[in-house]
Amino acid sequence: MTASTSLEQSSSVNPWPASRLWIQIRLWISYALLFGLAFAFFYPFLLAVTTSFKPLPEIASDPVSLLPKTWTLEGYELMRGMNVGRWVFNSAFVAVLVTVGNLLFASMAGYALSRIDFPGREALFLGILGTMMIPGIVLLIPRFIVLKQLSLIDTYGGLILPGLVTAFGVFLTKQFFQSIPVELEEAARIDGANRFQMFFLVSLPVARSVLIALTIFSFQGSWNEFMTPLIVISTNKDLYTLPLGLAFLRGGIGMNLQWNAILAGSIVTTLPMALIYIFFQRYFVEGISYAGLKG
Repeated sequence: MTASTSLEQSSSVNPWPASRLWIQIRLWISYALLFGLAFAFFYPFLLAVTTSFKPLPEIASDPVSLLPKTWTLEGYELMRGMNVGRWVFNSAFVAVLVTVGNLLFASMAGYALSRIDFPGREALFLGILGTMMIPGIVLLIPRFIVLKQLSLIDTYGGLILPGLVTAFGVFLTKQFFQSIPVELEEAARIDGANRFQMFFLVSLPVARSVLIALTIFSFQGSWNEFMTPLIVISTNKDLYTLPLGLAFLRGGIGMNLQWNAILAGSIVTTLPMALIYIFFQRYFVEGISYAGLKG
């Protein structure tokens, strides 16, 4: 009687440590897989950073080694000898104006589509969404023709105007404004506020988080934009943005590819966006979640 009772107690107690051990093993395996995947994605960027400090002979002999045997600033010195400062200024100038334009015009359009009932509103919104389905490469030639007719080739206007408002920005803000309770605006209307006051004083302050997300997306998209500068800038090299200037880096330093200089320029392009993502990554997640709100 005592033996059977002890066996029953041991059978009821022993599985728990085994199950906990198995949970711990699965947890560590999951962490190991996630760490491996993260390292696999991060390794190319880390290799680009370290390779930018290698001399050319070492890059040719051992291109995939992570740590340089000889550290050098040769690539960055080659970059300094070019017009990189001007490229950085152009990219920052265009990105800031495009971001400001998106914040203003996309938020106003999104608010109008979510709050103002006018004929054809749904059709207009579907048309805006439809433009997001068109590959950007298809619009290059029509965009070039329009900009040429407006005499915007080789001008800052040609770089800025096409990006002042985007379909994604309109969609993002429209989805967010639609989630704001109408009662807030009705209370403001009772107090005598007009439509512009309700937008700027009531709805816009509430939309702070989505506007920050839109700022990050707009600045990132404009900073990394390559195709628009490619068709807009034809002869005036002083208007080159950083991505366009790096694309023509081979012609600027000769026919032999100076990989350390090319990678140094890539780091200059990537580092600001990497820092922005590190410090504001939660707004990227919020922007994605707002885009998924029910329309």
